[in-house]
Amino acid sequence: MKGEAQVFFRVRNWHQQHQNHRDARRQLPSGGRMSGSRAEAEEKVGSRQRLQVNEYKENQNIAYVSLRPVQTTVLGKTPKVYLVPFSLSSYKPDQLKRPKSLLDKNSNNEVACKKCKKAEIKKTCRRILTPKMEATSSKAESTLQKSSLDVHAESNKWQYKSTSDTVILSADTESSQDGDSDEGTTPGMDDFSGLSPYEKKRLKNISENANFFASLQLSESAARLREMIKKRQPPESKRKKPKKKENETGCRRSMRLLKVDPSGVSLPATPTQPILVADENPLLPPGPLEMTSENRDDNSELFKGFLQTWAEVSKVSLGRTRSKNTEKELSSIKSYKANLNGMIISEDTVYKVTKGPIFSMALHPSEIRTLVAAGARSGQVGLWDLTHQPKEDGVYIFQPHSQPVSCLYFSPANPAHLLSLSYDGTLRCGDFSRAVFEEVYRDERSSFSSFDFLAEDASTLIVGHWDGSMSLVDRRTPGTSCEKLINSSLSKIRTVHVHPVHRQYFITAGLRDIHIYDARCLNPSRRKPLISLTEHTKSIASAYFSPLTGNRVVTTCADCKLRIFDSSCISSKIPLLTTIRHNTITGRWLTRFQAVWDPKQEDCIIVGSMAHPRRVEVFHERGKWVHSFLGGECLASVCSINVMHPTRYILAGGNSSGRIHVFMN
Repeated sequence: MKGEAQVFFRVRNWHQQHQNHRDARRQLPSGGRMSGSRAEAEEKVGSRQRLQVNEYKENQNIAYVSLRPVQTTVLGKTPKVYLVPFSLSSYKPDQLKRPKSLLDKNSNNEVACKKCKKAEIKKTCRRILTPKMEATSSKAESTLQKSSLDVHAESNKWQYKSTSDTVILSADTESSQDGDSDEGTTPGMDDFSGLSPYEKKRLKNISENANFFASLQLSESAARLREMIKKRQPPESKRKKPKKKENETGCRRSMRLLKVDPSGVSLPATPTQPILVADENPLLPPGPLEMTSENRDDNSELFKGFLQTWAEVSKVSLGRTRSKNTEKELSSIKSYKANLNGMIISEDTVYKVTKGPIFSMALHPSEIRTLVAAGARSGQVGLWDLTHQPKEDGVYIFQPHSQPVSCLYFSPANPAHLLSLSYDGTLRCGDFSRAVFEEVYRDERSSFSSFDFLAEDASTLIVGHWDGSMSLVDRRTPGTSCEKLINSSLSKIRTVHVHPVHRQYFITAGLRDIHIYDARCLNPSRRKPLISLTEHTKSIASAYFSPLTGNRVVTTCADCKLRIFDSSCISSKIPLLTTIRHNTITGRWLTRFQAVWDPKQEDCIIVGSMAHPRRVEVFHERGKWVHSFLGGECLASVCSINVMHPTRYILAGGNSSGRIHVFMN
């Protein structure tokens, strides 16, 4: 009760002081306004008196403070006081001290200082008095409410708002000028009476949920579970290694494995002999090789008759053949289509000649016999004479190379000579009159890709290498070396082909570029081509001049396009005439397609096809489809390499298993 009386008297004194001050201001003659100096003095006095509301002495015992806001208007300024009940059971007098910084501020900055005072008082009081509220009993609250009502009745000027049952401390001393009031911006007070029903229900649900989870005692249950898990885990046992006894004998070991003789002296290390790994494709010895058949007996009568047949083959005049072909070309193409329609295939014209995929083919120009040569990936060269019956008797297989045979040509000067080029770096000439494979050019450090004859008498040749270099070979020079070795501007060379009329020009197919060179200007220091064709977007497989005039160039590219260029005038640029859409994606296991010209009709090209049923297609240089060779059951595979007879209507196609398919009248 002593504490309640002290609070009552302090509030009453504060109210009386402000009432006296207000009466004094009203008695002024200027209607409540004072002169400048006097008004400032009175305002400072009033502010000091208002600040004294929160002052207290260290030795005072404050029992309760009410949180009921009481407002009184004095000269347009509204002070607010929020009093909160707290218990004195654990109160210490030196805990509630108003910060000195509130009195040290300059009076000129009174508005700014009041905001700082408000924040500091809130922070200090909340830190000290909030824990004290939890121990406040209901009896003290009722006593405080009675004392607050008595104070209000005596002063008769106080206004207050009813607060909820639970309040939070917030001491606020704020003045509002120009009639503004901060009544609705008091963040430190929890006035539940001003909340909506939804907010009250939400706060109630939050408190109920918190009490429910607290009643579950989840933290205690988790702690018990952790203890149970720790108890179930077996303790880590650190196994100690047994100490070895000093006098204990060790395990017995083989002296042979330790390489020690019985006396304890180490044996000398035995020299290890190198293991010789057999090469899958060993190089054949240099020099001429005897023509030995792998599928026949050398002493048989059939083999001797076969060699005699090749030796008796007469030479064919290619000049007369070209003139006849030119006359045929000037005629209508209808006769050409009619002749193609008369070409058929049968079981007698299909046979497996070589072992493995076929990489190159050639047809003998004889008009009496049908002789087909095929070069395989295994290095074999197979010869098939279709005039022999049964057909097995006309097939002979030879092994002049150890790696794939990529190019085959019958000599234009002597059809009894078959020249073959291989990846193993050798170029050989098979002379059937002497039954021997002579070595024309050899370079074991390089790998050959293609070749062609620079001269009509087949005395000089141009050889392309896989590393992009080129060799000029003269067969009249003794030895197996080249005359010139030129490094081209291409990284690789796939095919080489000589112009049929102007034989100083030849064309090379690289990875994505095609170059035309002049053999007269080839020097080791000068390797710039005359013409470069850069229209291709992917890897190129081949490039060939047209066989009679050389006025056209056909290229095969992996972008599924066959391109035909106009090479009638070899200048700085060759225009593109036609682009034929054709599937050239053969995959990994099939030999790549190579479009070639028909020697009898140089405006038509022949190329393999991936379409079903399997076929070999013929296109015109303008892009029009001309004919498709269909074989039914006899042609059930893809013929990647195809070749036409120079004078007769005979087509031979080879697949990737060594089988040859022949279409003929």
